[in-house]
Amino acid sequence: MANGGPVKHGYPHLDTVRASITALYKRLSYDTIHTFATSVAPVDVAFADTDDLHLGAQRVAREMVRHYRLPDARMIIGFREMTHAANVELAAGPEYFIELNDRFRTHRRDIGAALAHEVMHVYLHRLDLSFPGTRDNEILTDTAATYLGAGWLLLDAYREDAASSQKLGYLTPEEFGYVLAKRALVFGEDPSIWFTSPQAYTAYTKGMAQARHDEQQPPLTAAGWTGRRRYAKDRRHAQDHHSSGPHLGVPYDFTPHGRGPLHVSFPCPTCHQRIRVPVRGRVRARCALCRTVLECDT
Repeated sequence: MANGGPVKHGYPHLDTVRASITALYKRLSYDTIHTFATSVAPVDVAFADTDDLHLGAQRVAREMVRHYRLPDARMIIGFREMTHAANVELAAGPEYFIELNDRFRTHRRDIGAALAHEVMHVYLHRLDLSFPGTRDNEILTDTAATYLGAGWLLLDAYREDAASSQKLGYLTPEEFGYVLAKRALVFGEDPSIWFTSPQAYTAYTKGMAQARHDEQQPPLTAAGWTGRRRYAKDRRHAQDHHSSGPHLGVPYDFTPHGRGPLHVSFPCPTCHQRIRVPVRGRVRARCALCRTVLECDT
């Protein structure tokens, strides 16, 4: 948490940010990500100075749990002096302990931003999705929170002037703007209308320019001959099997998995995360996100 110190700018983590978005799509699937088409609304995380500190923090934490679809995750919020903005104790659940920096006692408008990051740690822990190394894992967490609709709060917490500065999260302001722009281009959502920080709007504008620049680059330029051939083969296969592939509105689909057995994919009735299992008679599967146990005959 930058607090009065210099704020790093630019795109030093761009490769890891792009890898994080790719990892989200691989782990969650296109359909699941599109259930996050609506971002957290400002009114749902508003925190007035007159609100009770602990009750207000619990309310905002519950909103993050609801947004990330963590049905049995209970957040217990505390405050203490620390270097970082916040910390979460990851365990098997269902209770998770989050500590917030004492600074948030008087800067309550940014509690939602801190909780967006910490509750995303719980979400990724439930998914068993992580990157090696603390730095890359924190970048994954910031990217996931932003791409799935809560990270605009992290960018809005960025404020900088001649006398002081504040920034939450591990991404630079421009990188937060870049991920928000990527999300906006997919879902047709304009987060800039929610910004209260003029510096956040500037960073978002720069991030959108970088995202637009990505769209103008020729695909697979760094993939090499083998990668381009593999992509062309996979694309032809996807087009040939489009009618049987998973898409919105189709709850069940059957797809071959390499040279192995046929697989069936269906949505979890609790959190809508897609579950994929081989066709082999009686199946007992557990959703990786909400832990719901499902049994069916295939």
